[in-house]
Amino acid sequence: MNVKSFLKLVEIQTKVASVIPFAFGTLYAYYHFREFHPLPFALMLLSLLAFDMATTAINNYMDYKKAVKTSGYGYESHNAVVRYQLSERSVIAAIAALLLVAAAAGIVLVLNSDILVLLLGGISFLVGILYSFGPVPISRMPLGELFSGGFMGFLLLFITVFIQTDSGQLAALDLSALWDGIVSLRLNLVEIIAVCFVSAPMVAGIANIMLANNICDMDDDLENRRYTLPQYIGKRNSLLLFRALYYVSYVDVIALALLGVPLYLLLIIAATLVPLNRNLRAFDRQQLKAVTFSLSVKTFLILSAARLVVLVLAILIQG
Repeated sequence: MNVKSFLKLVEIQTKVASVIPFAFGTLYAYYHFREFHPLPFALMLLSLLAFDMATTAINNYMDYKKAVKTSGYGYESHNAVVRYQLSERSVIAAIAALLLVAAAAGIVLVLNSDILVLLLGGISFLVGILYSFGPVPISRMPLGELFSGGFMGFLLLFITVFIQTDSGQLAALDLSALWDGIVSLRLNLVEIIAVCFVSAPMVAGIANIMLANNICDMDDDLENRRYTLPQYIGKRNSLLLFRALYYVSYVDVIALALLGVPLYLLLIIAATLVPLNRNLRAFDRQQLKAVTFSLSVKTFLILSAARLVVLVLAILIQG
């Protein structure tokens, strides 16, 4: 396996979907709490990228193993295992190495932060593996959008903010009385609700990337026994959900305003409604993987970039 085939196996271009919530969470923590710690930042970025690449490689490997229809829709070019004729041994070795790096960086991160990171990170690892692996992977169920948006959009952002803040500002897990059967979890509901609101565009954008992919693949997924959400609710309802998620995600503007972001900066976010509506109309007209699926990725990048720019400018104004 060379560098080119490895990058295709892990679909390196898709890692932006995890890096953006991480970047936003870091900026949010600095703007709202005035805190930034380089070591946790570096450790989480390493663990995050390694694990994201591992789960993508697992997904491609499992698609290769479970494929029923292996021609006619780009399978030979889109699946790296087939395209580069990768041996199963090399693919499994790459996955194992990535998981090892992710776990090692994660353990060091826990040692430099809080035990709660171990719990949340462990759950994320488990869901990431089950997303593509197991008798019925999450990606082959009508839960893919919920899990991808919820974990990559919200939980990832929450952990990012958590590792940059002092213990207890968001949550605190106390295991000092564990031997007596007592575990104490304290939650700062106001701050957690704030994170929920500001993460809304990430949750919706990432969920919609998967939803757009599943809408475009409805016929092929049925042949390959992938029973995704559009298979259950139909194409029309899937398109309505696709549109609704984007509009609901603008609820973050309220939270950012309450956190003190100047209203004139929030006009940058409002301006994204123009390209959003244009992309929605184009996707409504045609749902083809090679033609319009990329609109969901472009929309996610536009909406996310606006939020990142707003936070950077707010930090600069804050001084």
